[in-house]
Amino acid sequence: MSANNNNTIPADIDAQALDNQICFPLYAASRLVTRLYQPLLEPLGLTYPQYIVLLILWEDQPCTVSHIGRRAQLATNTLTPLLKRLEAMELIERRRSTDDERVVTILLTRAGKALRRRCACIPEQLFTQVGYPIEDAIALKRQLDQFLTHLKGLDTD
Repeated sequence: MSANNNNTIPADIDAQALDNQICFPLYAASRLVTRLYQPLLEPLGLTYPQYIVLLILWEDQPCTVSHIGRRAQLATNTLTPLLKRLEAMELIERRRSTDDERVVTILLTRAGKALRRRCACIPEQLFTQVGYPIEDAIALKRQLDQFLTHLKGLDTD
């Protein structure tokens, strides 16, 4: 769809055609990219959502469950079992705050920190496999970040 100044869909665009939906290519691309991660993560015993949580922790640890939820855009009811599984794998440790027991802080274990080195090759392997020009990927990432920022501004939750 081409942009216009008043944010109305041009008359010559069928707004109900699948090929004209912004949501479908985003959904399809997300599913396909996530599927490409699977053979890279499977030997490490990780799922894609677990990998996302570890990426956050490698940047921000220690941090709270709510911080991880915001960054990963996951609800607590989705995040809690994921964190329990990472804890069972001995990759993270969960600690309740002594000031407020509702606050849980997540820390990487030695094994969780060491896993970062084993995962370092994953982004390059993915890009090599996809064969998409890195400059285009960077530009697309910027556009998607802007789009997400706009969508988050509309979110009423």
